[in-house]
Amino acid sequence: MYIPAHFAIKHSQELYTIIREHPLGALVTLGPEGLDANHIPFEFDASQRPHGILTAHVARANPVWQQCMNGADVMVIFRGNESYISPNWYPSKHETHRQVPTWNYEVVHVYGRLTVMDEEKFVRGVVAKLTREHESSEPRPWKMGDSPADYIASMLRAIVGIEIEIKRMEGKAKLSQNREDRDRFNAADTLLSKGAEGLARAMREAGK
Repeated sequence: MYIPAHFAIKHSQELYTIIREHPLGALVTLGPEGLDANHIPFEFDASQRPHGILTAHVARANPVWQQCMNGADVMVIFRGNESYISPNWYPSKHETHRQVPTWNYEVVHVYGRLTVMDEEKFVRGVVAKLTREHESSEPRPWKMGDSPADYIASMLRAIVGIEIEIKRMEGKAKLSQNREDRDRFNAADTLLSKGAEGLARAMREAGK
């Protein structure tokens, strides 16, 4: 990924935050028919191994787990906040007319080695963790115990677990850091008025 120095995410905690707040990753693999991408919600644990692990599950009918049986090198892309930025949002544009449209965004690329985990205990644990995480804000969180045991067992048999040992990760936050502060702040305020609170906040904090 092309990362100009002023857009590079330098602190690992910022990378972790993007992954946790935007857990739907694009798993990129190289199979017999070339490059492929599968969009999967991941659970991230920074405490495991030297650089952390990602865990997830895929449908048993999905050939990706068979193509990666021997521990393939993979990449997972996590997209954070993003939006189109109009030059009209920059005060300096109205003075010099030397601004053009752009797109601001946050993204993390994770590189690692995939291992297939086709054991019921592992798959049940992955589903339980994802469920607890994403049901926590519900008034009455759903849990696997709410469904008949035989139904849950049949659903678990239809999926396969995967674990990715992270080797390295890199991130890019293109947040108008290369613009004047007044331009960046006004663009952030405009995004906030349009409901893009996450990106607006990130842009305002980018100069700190």
